[in-house]
Amino acid sequence: QVQLVESGGGLEQPGGSLRLSCAASGFTFSHYAISWYRQAPGKEREFVASISNTGGFTYYVDSVKGRFTISRDNAKNTAYLQMHGLKPEDTAVYSCNVNPYGKNYWGNGTLVTVSS
Repeated sequence: QVQLVESGGGLEQPGGSLRLSCAASGFTFSHYAISWYRQAPGKEREFVASISNTGGFTYYVDSVKGRFTISRDNAKNTAYLQMHGLKPEDTAVYSCNVNPYGKNYWGNGTLVTVSS
């Protein structure tokens, strides 16, 4: 079955960096785009970034452009979200998303807390 497992979250100071990972299984990873979303406490889930199946195209929400980089390693069935210049407003649970077989799949998420 399709599984997505996020890791790499934690507590970081403003201005710091973290790299999130999304390990995928149960489908042909290299055939599908992968997206990262986040949900801050008390807020709706929002799109953060996505990457095409080959990695040739990437998209970002305006609030993270220039600070976050999405990437993937199809040989490892893993997607990444490198985050620099973290701000308190980046605090959220970050989840990855994929849509194989016409169905939406989510991981359980990893918590990122940005605080001094």
